[in-house]
Formats: sequence, structure tokens, C-alpha cells
Amino acid sequence: MKPPLPGPADKTLPTPDPAQVQYIRSYGPGRFLISDREWQTPVLVTPTITHPWAITRIEDLSLDSLAPLRDASVPTELLVLGCGARAVFVPPDLRATLKAAGMGLEVVDTGSACRIYNVLLAEGRRVAAALIPL
Repeated sequence: MKPPLPGPADKTLPTPDPAQVQYIRSYGPGRFLISDREWQTPVLVTPTITHPWAITRIEDLSLDSLAPLRDASVPTELLVLGCGARAVFVPPDLRATLKAAGMGLEVVDTGSACRIYNVLLAEGRRVAAALIPL
């Protein structure tokens, strides 16, 4: 039997202060709890602000629909796209457009997008999440 590793076995990540950054506390069918506010619409979440988002289908995603991210004072380096119940295909030309705008793209289901956003936020990354509710 191996001896236990030094240090705590708990790998809990630090929880950001909701007064300082926008983090996703919970999500469920048709809703998000972001910091201390509940949202019942698709949203764009950045470390500093949450915006309502007019996209309900990923097929309608465009660089223009991400204008709040493009116009932000701190540029987003990685956009985590939560597509609802499952990830969907994002056309290569749109990926290329986002890359040219300086944004990497990770496409996953909405639950995974919420978790990924929070982990990257805790790491101090310039991350944003574009979320369609489940």
C-alpha cells in the first residue's frame, strides 16, 4: 500500500467572489444563476458583466451576435459555447472568423460550458461563455 500524498486530498477549486466577478453558481432547465442574479434567457457571461443574448439556436451564431465580447475593454481569449443539451457543429468559416477576431472557441453542452467557464475564470483566464439554456 502506498503512503498518502502530502497535503490535503480535497481538490476543491477556489470560488470567486460574486461581488467581484460573474461566475455561474447553478443552471437548470430554462435558467441560470449567475453571481446573485437569475436569468431565464440565453446569456453572454464575462468576468465583469452578464448580457442577455438574442441567440436561441447555434445556427444563428455570428460575430455580430457576439458584439458585447468584441467591444469589451478586456478582450476574450476563449469563448465557451454552451449549445443546450448537446454540442453541435460550428462551421469552419465561423471558427476561422472568431479566431481572426482573437477568440478561441470551445463548443460543448451547456452544463459543461458552465463548469469550464468557472474553472477558467478561477485560473484568471480571459474567458467568456455564450449559453443557451437546457
